[in-house]
Amino acid sequence: MHNKTVTRLLLFIVLVTAAVSAQTARRPLKLDDLARFRDVRDPQISPDGQWIAYVVSTIDAKEDKSNTHIWLVGYDGKNDRQITFSSDSESAPRWSPDGKFLAFTSSRPGGKAKGNQVWLLDRSGGEAYQLTELKGRLQGYEWSQDSKRFALVIGDPDPDAPDPAATPTPGIPPKPPKPIVIDRYRYKQDVQGYLLSGRHTYIYLYDIATKKLDRLTKSKWDESSPSWSPDGKHIAFMTNHMDDPDRDPAAQLYVADAQPGATEKLLITPDNRASRARPEWSPDGKWIVFLEGDEKKFGAYNMEHLMFVPADSSAAPTRVKAVEDLDRGVSGLRFASDRQSLVALVADDRSVYPISATRTAVKRLLDSPVVVSSLSIAAGHTVLLSGNDAKPTEIYAMEGQKLRQITHQNDALMNELQIAQTEEVSFKSKDNTEVHGLLTYPAGYVKGTKVPLLLRIHGGPNGQDQHSFSIERQVFAANGYAVLAVNYRGSSGRGQKYSRSIFADWGHYEVEDLLAGVDHVIAMGVADPERLGVGGWSYGGILTDYIIATDTRFKGATSGAGTAFTVAFYGTDQYIIQYDYEIGPPWNPKAWETYVKISYPFLHADRIKTPTLFLGGERDFNVPVQGGQQMYQALRSLGVETQLVIYPNEFHGITRPSYVRDRYERYLAWYDKYVKNPTTPKKNVAETGTR
Repeated sequence: MHNKTVTRLLLFIVLVTAAVSAQTARRPLKLDDLARFRDVRDPQISPDGQWIAYVVSTIDAKEDKSNTHIWLVGYDGKNDRQITFSSDSESAPRWSPDGKFLAFTSSRPGGKAKGNQVWLLDRSGGEAYQLTELKGRLQGYEWSQDSKRFALVIGDPDPDAPDPAATPTPGIPPKPPKPIVIDRYRYKQDVQGYLLSGRHTYIYLYDIATKKLDRLTKSKWDESSPSWSPDGKHIAFMTNHMDDPDRDPAAQLYVADAQPGATEKLLITPDNRASRARPEWSPDGKWIVFLEGDEKKFGAYNMEHLMFVPADSSAAPTRVKAVEDLDRGVSGLRFASDRQSLVALVADDRSVYPISATRTAVKRLLDSPVVVSSLSIAAGHTVLLSGNDAKPTEIYAMEGQKLRQITHQNDALMNELQIAQTEEVSFKSKDNTEVHGLLTYPAGYVKGTKVPLLLRIHGGPNGQDQHSFSIERQVFAANGYAVLAVNYRGSSGRGQKYSRSIFADWGHYEVEDLLAGVDHVIAMGVADPERLGVGGWSYGGILTDYIIATDTRFKGATSGAGTAFTVAFYGTDQYIIQYDYEIGPPWNPKAWETYVKISYPFLHADRIKTPTLFLGGERDFNVPVQGGQQMYQALRSLGVETQLVIYPNEFHGITRPSYVRDRYERYLAWYDKYVKNPTTPKKNVAETGTR
């Protein structure tokens, strides 16, 4: 071959190789990417099993808000398209049982009544139109089996709320808001605000043809979670008929004829302590399946149990022994297409997998590691949400014991990114208890390299870090940090004893488990012991305060929505039942000793040497921002580097997109300053305080 020809050929190969490499090169995640993630949720399969309506939430960075719309995709994954486009968002898609309509909820303009309403989209064509004109707060809805009625869950309107349609009169000042009068035992709830007497949530029947709205019962108690019987003649629902429902929030299961003003019939005793989750009828209408919680004092560590009860109340409810033997909580009840077995979800040791259960047996349907949610079943097809450590949540079909991906909302972004590797870790705590967690390596990690480590602590405590995509872990990994997530004692997914072991003893076993995890990653040769950071939100923020008051190795900390002086929050947050029944009221001498013991981060704040960033939402009723304020003031008084950030008008969860990004920016700046590049390194010595 001629030399010039060879040269040209080699040059062509080099250029092609470079082009392919450029196309396949991955880059670390940037904060600008936060606005590009698409949140996929609430899949609903059509009665014929051929179409899936679902919700996609995206971020409009320019408008600084989230937009939520309905999409439609074929079961085969084809013809995926957005079908609603308003500026006010839409959610909760639900197919009519005859398949002719798709309903959804939206507060978009359309009728005289304002607020969230039910809209209908005719599958034969045409624009969606507003169906309801509700004055109260729509909280849920369900189609009747004949597709002619809805069961609506509606909260009483606020009689003192200003009329949104009213026009101010020039020269006349608006009336001041009325004083807030409180007389309930439990009177606060995050986002919902103050819980006032005289306002209730009831189930209503709505006739689509006549648009007539009637109350199902004449009860004076709050109602929720309606579920139509297969023949459409009855509605099962949850309510609480105790004299003072605030003092015991467990529900009871009732059934009523699906007629206005019906008299409800109790199916279980108050001792069964049902959850508020929607009950499920068996296809033959003979049984109702529901979830039962634990006794009141263990509410913070609740593990829900699967229960069957005859719909005619001819026998007492029973638990499924085979499910009980799993020693794991269940959720997401749906009857399978075979009409014989029930499908439920089980949270188990960093995974959430489906099981098939009858009243005598249980079968696992997917192997770990896997995390699934939001089951929808029709015409022999099952769809659900799933993802993994390296892939955001999408819709999948469950076919046999395999998952087939249907939607690809995040594929374009993920094809650009270098995703950090996550692996399982297991280790022994101080008392030899086995503890499990997840370790995410920095993006592009070189084996054998010691890197800065962030211990990021989940909230709850009744939750778990699991094999699902974590933007937080990926953000830190993209910035050079290894991230350790530990399912400390108190977490779910490891059984009842494991979860309840921290009962009235907060900050003890959790701290031992978390520190053992850090020691394990140091021993692995991954974590640099001179560059350790810690942080979390909610109970994760509480445990951060415990950690830095116990061990001075951590060079930087971020504590979000936490508390450290527990007794100061009696009556100021939404956890009065836990205070009264897990610890006891403060005027009880024994309870007071417990309050003092579990308040050691504040009462011994002089042991804290770690520069700490405190954060919280201004309107948080779950863990009020005063918890961060107290710790900030303590460290500022002691001369420890600290800062307090309060997000205006935010609740317990920070949701405004610009604030979400701001929080990440502050995390990274704080950790980069004090953990990654510490200016005054301290000796690697743990100083453990005694409570």
